[in-house]
Amino acid sequence: MIEQALAFTAGPREGASGSIVLLFNVFAVIAIFYFLLIRPQRKERERHAQMISAIQKGDEIVTSGGIIGTVVRAEEDSLIIRTGGDTKVTVERARVSRKLGDEKTKG
Repeated sequence: MIEQALAFTAGPREGASGSIVLLFNVFAVIAIFYFLLIRPQRKERERHAQMISAIQKGDEIVTSGGIIGTVVRAEEDSLIIRTGGDTKVTVERARVSRKLGDEKTKG
């Protein structure tokens, strides 16, 4: 009797209900990863790209290295910023982390 109970529990399931549950779980995990990780990162990347393309002369920015300055001249791929006094620094547009005074930025 015990052998029959063990054989019943250890044997493979008949039908497709086990594989349907497995597929549902896999799709659920993929959906969770998409909505919690991939989609927010994509939106943030698009918002950052729009912010970078909208930077113009006179805007105050912070670079990814922590340099704070005012844009003196904006070129296609680079920005020349005044960091203090008469010091001017050339930075790539992609290295700008945020724009100061912008209500949408965090921190």
